[in-house]
Amino acid sequence: MSKSLNKKFHLAENIFDSPDQVPARNGYGEGVVEAGKADDNVVVLCCDLTESTRNADFKEAFPNRFIEIGIAEQNMAGIGAGLAFAGKVPFISSYATFNPGRNWDQIRVSICYSMANVKIMGAHAGISVGPDGATHQAMEDIAITRCLPNLTVIVPTDYWETKKAAIAIAKIDSPVYMRFGREKIPVITTEKTPFQIGRADTFRNGKDVTVVACGSLVYEALVAAEKLSKSGIDVRVINCHTIKPIDEKTIIKAANETGAIVTAEEHQVHGGLGNAVAEVVAKNSPVPMEYVAMMDRFGESGEPNELMQKFGLDSKGIVSAIEKVLKRK
Repeated sequence: MSKSLNKKFHLAENIFDSPDQVPARNGYGEGVVEAGKADDNVVVLCCDLTESTRNADFKEAFPNRFIEIGIAEQNMAGIGAGLAFAGKVPFISSYATFNPGRNWDQIRVSICYSMANVKIMGAHAGISVGPDGATHQAMEDIAITRCLPNLTVIVPTDYWETKKAAIAIAKIDSPVYMRFGREKIPVITTEKTPFQIGRADTFRNGKDVTVVACGSLVYEALVAAEKLSKSGIDVRVINCHTIKPIDEKTIIKAANETGAIVTAEEHQVHGGLGNAVAEVVAKNSPVPMEYVAMMDRFGESGEPNELMQKFGLDSKGIVSAIEKVLKRK
């Protein structure tokens, strides 16, 4: 393990040497079962995608608290809101292109405006959905949820963090959107790694430049930082799993101390993590910034890793952005 990794976060020992690969959605599936064990009011609604969204275990454990809605995401959001007002803690789940993509109006009015305690689960997010193609690659979901009042937005980095997030959001009395992907991704956190909604975690210390990342791009940022350390570039890596409310204190501190920021996300360049960070930086501590994201275009069909590489959503793309921002520092 690199000496620059922050020991207090108990990151996996094998991050840079064949890390375990597990889909983040598995963490959601296990986490929502744990939430259900802790609270009898937790219920799960799904739109004909029980296995894909990893709700099968909850259905088996709590068959009377699982509701199959069918392919009707707008109805699911309305029913979820009604259940919330009846005292339940509903998790409504589908692919992120449909939830929040197809039912945004119901999420806006029935859930957010009404402050209904609904947990919106967007599975199969990002371009790493792969062969399903552009129609199923949710690349805009952070943008359309981040703008909604009263809504917390979370993008966990791996299996363990997704599991912890699912358990944590069941305990707060407010609407939440959480996105996670389909593909196996490196497991970089552990059972001991702390997780707190609203707090960004500095996984790697550094003084020359900061990478603020979310989701699977946190791992890629750590790999990029390790590569650049060999040429004397000291990169700080922040895991910003909570997009809203964003941890302004940690971001401002990084801007002041490193003087340059790169953001990295599996999302459109407009409206996502990059813009959220830029809003904080521009207001409080302006420094040069570069973005690693989908550059205002739709995806295409292909193998997940090939697509991530093609569109620069990997460690190589992050290295390039770091080198570019350092020239502007």
